[in-house]
Amino acid sequence: MNAKNTKILGIIKKAGEIMRAAKMSDGLIHSKAGTFNFVTEYDSKIQRFLEDELSALYPDAAFFAEEDGEDKSGLGDGYTFIIDPIDGTSNFIHGYSDRAISIGLLYRKEPYFGAVYLPYTDELFYAEKDCGAYLNGERIRVSEKDLGSSLTAFGTCPYDRDRLGQKVMDAAYALFMHSVDIRRCGSAASDLCSVACGRLGCFCELILSPWDFAAGSLIVTEAGGSVTRFDGSPITYSERCPVLASNAACRDEITALLSELK
Repeated sequence: MNAKNTKILGIIKKAGEIMRAAKMSDGLIHSKAGTFNFVTEYDSKIQRFLEDELSALYPDAAFFAEEDGEDKSGLGDGYTFIIDPIDGTSNFIHGYSDRAISIGLLYRKEPYFGAVYLPYTDELFYAEKDCGAYLNGERIRVSEKDLGSSLTAFGTCPYDRDRLGQKVMDAAYALFMHSVDIRRCGSAASDLCSVACGRLGCFCELILSPWDFAAGSLIVTEAGGSVTRFDGSPITYSERCPVLASNAACRDEITALLSELK
């Protein structure tokens, strides 16, 4: 693996130490655009730490980060970091341990490196393009189970519930009726990594922002899975889009189920 990217793994683990040391009684909570869309001072603190450390490694890199918003004219033709300092902020606020730090690195607008760290389980997922996907140094692969033999996961699009709430529940029902069971952890980055290491057969969400999936999408594909929009077209890293991550055995059936949603 590229020596600079190896250093990213150390940086993301140090960011995890900041998260684990956080006390929400000391953390101010603010609302952002959208329903129940929150940011804490720890989101901002971890983001500043990541930007400072990663800028030292890649001085010419641009940054596209959650707490900067989505008003971007483009990703640029060089290196671009797409980061989420706390994926699962609502979990963080309410004391749930399902939360992740996500660092995606694009080169010429294409995924080049991705790392997702789950501080409370000390699980570090990462992948470099064409070099495979890993969990704490061990190679990982998606499962070979079909949909009926798999656990599946979905995201609830909480910031768009007024527009997408019923469609989300319809998707969850379809997954529930055609798989072993469904899961909802509250961190898309974590769910994508669970697809990559074979815990889940698939994960879908009707709308996600790039920082939610920039790292996890590369980890899934390097583990042998696929990540696309619901109709099979490519995901985009400059704007929000639907995301479907799956192993090959689940792919056709889950695509057909989601295509029936109105």
